[in-house]
Amino acid sequence: MSTLETLDLIGIDAVDPGSAVQVVAKGLTLAVFRVGDAFYVTDDHCTHGPGLLHEGCLTGFEIECDFHQGSFDIRTGEVIEPPCTVPLKVYTTIVRDGRVMIEI
Repeated sequence: MSTLETLDLIGIDAVDPGSAVQVVAKGLTLAVFRVGDAFYVTDDHCTHGPGLLHEGCLTGFEIECDFHQGSFDIRTGEVIEPPCTVPLKVYTTIVRDGRVMIEI
């Protein structure tokens, strides 16, 4: 039986509401999004091309890649707009003691 590890990423105050930041930890390049008081973590690289999602336009729960304008739902990774066709990897996110963490 495997046990999931919790990876501490960033303090909640480092991510403004309605924005995203990039965090590199344990070989992962992640985008940490804040919508209101909720946090979501995905892979930062777009599944379609070389775009970095933390640099994209966040509208509600939708992140639009600034490279080819494809978009994803940051809660599920589901593709919303082409040219993207492959869903985005999302991580189980935990907020504890003012820190954003994920399960890996």
